[in-house]
Amino acid sequence: MKKLVIYYSLEGNTKLMAESIAAQTQADILKIETVKEVPAKGFRKYFWGVKGVLMKQSPALKPLNKDPQDYDLLFIGTPVWASSYAPPLKTFMKTNPVKGKKIALFCCHQGMRGAVFAKMRQAFAGNEIISEIDFHEPLKDKTQPNIIKAKEWARGLIQEKE
Repeated sequence: MKKLVIYYSLEGNTKLMAESIAAQTQADILKIETVKEVPAKGFRKYFWGVKGVLMKQSPALKPLNKDPQDYDLLFIGTPVWASSYAPPLKTFMKTNPVKGKKIALFCCHQGMRGAVFAKMRQAFAGNEIISEIDFHEPLKDKTQPNIIKAKEWARGLIQEKE
């Protein structure tokens, strides 16, 4: 089974979980990157993120180096912004529609995941969502336990599918 971890990360939390999942499952990894640099600190970061979600913006992305359609199982991760997924993930979904895949969703948040998984399930309709997991600020809070949690979750999913 070919596996791909797809993620967008601004502060590094989702990146840490994506890399942990990829290492555990021997999956390829695809980082979603915006063409225009996003403010990573201070008030501008929150303004950009909330505005992007509420205004349903789709920022331009750098070209992808992998095609998700070439994979059987996709792990897809995002930070939670305004109870939703990050706008770069929205662009990814619009420009790279995936259908008929097994998808495992993960997110990182600062306290509440909100409706992120419901919104992602809706956006990825036509696929089989096999699992969801969230992580509370893994770079700040219980980093090692969160890495272990991510790896055990991923390992369990792979064992079920093989």
